[in-house]
Amino acid sequence: MDYYELLGVPRDASADDIKKAYRKLALQYHPDRNKEEGAQEKFAQINAAYAALSDPEKRAHYDRFGSEPSAAGMPGAGGFGDPNFDPFDLFEQMFGGGLFGGARGGRRVARGEDLETTARITLEDARIGADIEVNIDRLTECEHCHGTRSEPGGTPPKTCGTCGGAGTVTAQTRTILGNIVTQQPCPTCRGEGQIIEDPCKVCRGRGRTLKADRVKVTLPKGIDEGYRIRVSGKGNEGPGGPGDLYVHLEMAPHPDFTREGEHLIHQAKIGVARASFGGKIEVPTLDGPKEIEVKSGTQHGDTVRLRGFGMPRLQASGVGDLVVVFDVQIPKAGNLSKEARAALEAYAREVGEDVEHKEPNLFERIGKAIRGE
Repeated sequence: MDYYELLGVPRDASADDIKKAYRKLALQYHPDRNKEEGAQEKFAQINAAYAALSDPEKRAHYDRFGSEPSAAGMPGAGGFGDPNFDPFDLFEQMFGGGLFGGARGGRRVARGEDLETTARITLEDARIGADIEVNIDRLTECEHCHGTRSEPGGTPPKTCGTCGGAGTVTAQTRTILGNIVTQQPCPTCRGEGQIIEDPCKVCRGRGRTLKADRVKVTLPKGIDEGYRIRVSGKGNEGPGGPGDLYVHLEMAPHPDFTREGEHLIHQAKIGVARASFGGKIEVPTLDGPKEIEVKSGTQHGDTVRLRGFGMPRLQASGVGDLVVVFDVQIPKAGNLSKEARAALEAYAREVGEDVEHKEPNLFERIGKAIRGE
């Protein structure tokens, strides 16, 4: 096994480069983070490599002999060959104890589980960054036993005799690379460090009860659907502190607008006469109605852009626009009055359109009536 190759550094790597490579790999393969098969052995190998290459004397010996010095100072296996080698010792010296929930050798105190829920918001909520509330059911400390898990006035918890209250036991595994010493949850107390002989009658020894809660969520201005907001400390409670609540956002349909990023789209229906002659119409905005100009000769699909009447840009300055799209409504001949029909036919003749119009027969009128035309 080549220690340099294991850490992914060249043989002339600096001490700082070796340290950086070790930190990255140790975090990647730590057994508390990586549950894949072989991760624990890989973690031990990485620590053995760093233990050798981070010490100038051991590194010089390794470069010369291809192994670490033995306890007697002669060429030897070192690292995995040392029955007292524990890969977690070096890791805790580098990162400090408790990086993944508690220091090794003591009971790992787990925090509560994270929770998820969905909230439907409106454009108005997203625009101003409103405070909304969501209802969730979360596990909180039992009010009867105050989280001790034992019945008040009954037999108090007893320290586990197997692990001595640590919650973990030491296990030594022999591999082709040597002995690997690891910590495992105590099989007697299941990692709790205590034996509950008289469990609480309310929570049945769990220390937590399910409770309905109403949580306030502050929306960032300009937020859109598809985003997820984390509310710290509003997940289930646990001995190591509460988990977090993740709120997935859905946007409720708006009667007047559709949204494209920071821009809003409004379909404004106008008649043929208005599109031809032009004039002023009133359109809705999130700030109230606003009058806009329809140019003479406006075509179906033409637009007018109202600057600054859209949504705030999320995590940026500025506001989007409101785009008014004109939807020119063409009347059906069957819906026209005799006067309107006559006027439309006169217009067609004036502009030279060849419009042949005939009255529908009885069967055509019956068919239109059935279709609701």
